[in-house]
Amino acid sequence: MIPHYELKAEDVRHCAIEKLKEYIPVEAHGYCCTTEMILDVLLKASAECSSIEATCADLDDVADSNTIREYLNQAIEVKTLRQREKQINTALASCIPEAMERTGIEAAIDFHDEPFYGKGEQTRQVAVRGQAKKGTTYFVRIATAYVIWRQVRLTLAVRFVLPGEIALETLKFLLECLKQLGFSSKVLYLDKGFASTSIIRFLEERQQPAILACPIRGKTKGIRALCHGPASYRTIHTFTDGTQAAVALKASLVPDKTGKRRRKWLAFIVICLDWQVEKIYQEYRRRFGIECSYRMARRVRATTTSRNPALRFFLLGIGLLLLNVWVFLRWEFARVLARGPYRVDETLFRFHRFTRLLIRSIEKIYGTIAMIPTHQLPQSVIY
Repeated sequence: MIPHYELKAEDVRHCAIEKLKEYIPVEAHGYCCTTEMILDVLLKASAECSSIEATCADLDDVADSNTIREYLNQAIEVKTLRQREKQINTALASCIPEAMERTGIEAAIDFHDEPFYGKGEQTRQVAVRGQAKKGTTYFVRIATAYVIWRQVRLTLAVRFVLPGEIALETLKFLLECLKQLGFSSKVLYLDKGFASTSIIRFLEERQQPAILACPIRGKTKGIRALCHGPASYRTIHTFTDGTQAAVALKASLVPDKTGKRRRKWLAFIVICLDWQVEKIYQEYRRRFGIECSYRMARRVRATTTSRNPALRFFLLGIGLLLLNVWVFLRWEFARVLARGPYRVDETLFRFHRFTRLLIRSIEKIYGTIAMIPTHQLPQSVIY
């Protein structure tokens, strides 16, 4: 007979808060504000995708939001950015299931930009410039390494990208993080931000199989000149500095605004792979799991108007960590006990249930505001 146990809301909170305590220390020793209280507020704000201000206003027995923000701003400064980055990476790696294979996995590396509106010269020194989006040209940019194994998809390394840091440096850092964890990639999927000849040469020297999304710019030259003909095909392309690489051109018919079907092209740089174009396209689509992870991380990211870029990076890191905690718990406690390879019952422990359990356990500890003071009897108006 198979024993039946329960994964309770308190267990979910305990797992999340212990990882924060161990790997991302934020200390407070006040008589009304403790370290655990700060972490609980951060977890609830992240799970609800709300601000620290709103979370403190919702909980009954917590310190003032200004007190908690003061502790956070003292602990999380720009000068400690790389230290926090290392702590977050260690926390992310702590969620790797014991049964997870380390060799021959698929890995995806991507850039992600968060709009930044700070105007101080010192803070803008750590924000990168980019194409205008959401009213700004300054962004907090991170790069992440994401591994895919069965139904386990984890972000295992994150890099805060500083102005002047080239994509090759970022790629080397993330690959080194994966190497230190014992991971080796069967195929590496890179987004278009890594499409450069220096990275092509680096990957070819390492004999690392990889697929890079390649931007199609200009009107008649470069990759744009290859976008012709009735069907998808592979070819060898010579870039302006003389570097040669295999390029796969995927053609598909897409209806435009008028309903007329027009040919749309996608370009991929292919390293050490002899796959056909259709397989390259289909396999690269799996890389969009990393885009899904960003969307899900936004659902567990505390909002803030702080102009401290280190704090913004810290909150992004907590969101990615909570996502990893959910993947770990789902793998450990929602597996189907059957013959053959383990698989997860995805309906049993969905992401929404994970966040709700986390919120309920914290609200049970601190209580919630269930009323507001008023100048007249509600029953005289409502009933």
